[in-house]
Amino acid sequence: MGSFIQYTLQGLAAGGFYALAALGLAVIFGVMGVVNFSHGAMYMLGAVASAVLLKELGVGFWGAIVLVPILLFLFGVLIERTLVRWLLALDPLYNFLLTFGLTLIIVDLVKKKYGVSGLPYELPAGLDGRLAIGGVSLSKYQLFAAVFSVLMCLLVWLLLTKTRIGMIVRAATEDSERSRALGINVGMWVTPVFGFGIALAGLAGVLASPFRAITADMGTNFIIILFAVVVIGGLGSILGAVMAGFLVGLVEAYGQAYAPAFAQVLIFVLMAAVILIRPSGLFGREEVS
Repeated sequence: MGSFIQYTLQGLAAGGFYALAALGLAVIFGVMGVVNFSHGAMYMLGAVASAVLLKELGVGFWGAIVLVPILLFLFGVLIERTLVRWLLALDPLYNFLLTFGLTLIIVDLVKKKYGVSGLPYELPAGLDGRLAIGGVSLSKYQLFAAVFSVLMCLLVWLLLTKTRIGMIVRAATEDSERSRALGINVGMWVTPVFGFGIALAGLAGVLASPFRAITADMGTNFIIILFAVVVIGGLGSILGAVMAGFLVGLVEAYGQAYAPAFAQVLIFVLMAAVILIRPSGLFGREEVS
């Protein structure tokens, strides 16, 4: 039983990374119709920036968790202003190819600057070691990552549901065409929404930095699983992105524990099962003919 609880905690911690990044991906797709393939690279940049800030400037984990999302937000705004917005009127495939190419450039630049070996990053002070609860030994950092991710998703949910700005963004995410018809200037929110989505990916990278190996390629496998998360939850669904993120994290953790040879396969088996039963995803809207 103790091992099962540990695997559950590990799955919730990993699921938090997926949930935060998938939430950003869902918001970007909902408002802009852009399938942002560079989301994995932004996740990687969040982790690399944390390691660089610690090594070069002495900025620790607690500083990075605030500073890195701000930097990634500004980077996202720059990308949207200089690249993405010029292709919005064209077929979505063009922005998909653009962000794919951007991923290759970012990964190669990071490899050239920092090499292919992992960057070191220590567990933050106070979150190293383990915590004994009811006879079960749990990782302090995994417990923190799981709780923090849930709180951040809850905070984003409150922002989107309890504020006027959030309701406008949510309306544009769920149905951008109808929102425009009702007089909402969706275009005004395109740039900050893209930056916000990138910031969430960067935040996920910061959380992963003490937990995963920090390499230039760490976003490659991440983006593949992230797309599975979005498909399972429902493309463009905010609630679906969060719920599916934690679900996939649990499936991955249980798979690594009880069937390590099939850990990654199980995620895509789950995705296939969801598509067969509900093609729009668990929380996606059914298309009306």
